[in-house]
Amino acid sequence: MIGQTKDAGFQIGVSKTVPHPPDEVWGFLTSPAGIALWLGAGATLEKGDTYRTADGTTGEIRSHRELDRVRLTWRPADWDHDTTVQLAIVGKGDRTQLRFHQEWLADADERARQRDHWRSTMTAVTTALGTEQ
Repeated sequence: MIGQTKDAGFQIGVSKTVPHPPDEVWGFLTSPAGIALWLGAGATLEKGDTYRTADGTTGEIRSHRELDRVRLTWRPADWDHDTTVQLAIVGKGDRTQLRFHQEWLADADERARQRDHWRSTMTAVTTALGTEQ
């Protein structure tokens, strides 16, 4: 099936290159306003911290590598399982590729819903950065 892997269940990835340097993109994504957009209000990104967002999503920050990536568990309040989300950036001069990747999704339907979720999240982030769509 599309999006199903042998080792990590169903997964989805969304990426976009934006015309901003990596330090600017990373600074926004790890600020309270940026975190609220892509993860949810109330979360912090310190490795080992657990979080609960305003909408009830819970998880744990598994890794945080400055100007590179954040990896965390992600479980909305109405789900019965954890997934893994990774936010990563790759910079090249004044351009930065931003990627959201989620694995351990339950099935193809959940994958489709999360594809829509991360596309919408990407739009919100790029709009906040002042990037043309």
